[in-house]
Amino acid sequence: MASASSPPNKPLHIALWVVQVLLAVVFAGSGFMKSTTAAQELVKVMPWAEGNGIWMARVAGISEILGALGLILPSATRIQPKLTGLAGVGLATVMVLAAGLHISRGEFGFLLPNAVLGGLAAFVAYGRLKAAPIAPKA
Repeated sequence: MASASSPPNKPLHIALWVVQVLLAVVFAGSGFMKSTTAAQELVKVMPWAEGNGIWMARVAGISEILGALGLILPSATRIQPKLTGLAGVGLATVMVLAAGLHISRGEFGFLLPNAVLGGLAAFVAYGRLKAAPIAPKA
């Protein structure tokens, strides 16, 4: 286990950055769509939004955008880089909640993407909080 002051394992550090960027792109795109698309159009793509209220999709979208920013900015600036790990925890939690929603609606086809994205977010959380943390600016 690396400490914040020691350099992380280089391949792990690179893998974490690749996953952070990929997840940030996916979650920022999804979040932007959920938070800006007109309600009538959003319901066509995401039928669950109609039954649960459009507000749920908007909150999920804003959470995803904030999570995407949290995956990149704290580590890139080295200002409070532990927030990247916490963003990973938050996005993994969003994916668990999304899976619960899809299970309750019998939409089992959505579980694989939820599991993959949630697993990758958990990898970032573990990697940036324990295995390969980034040291804050001195």
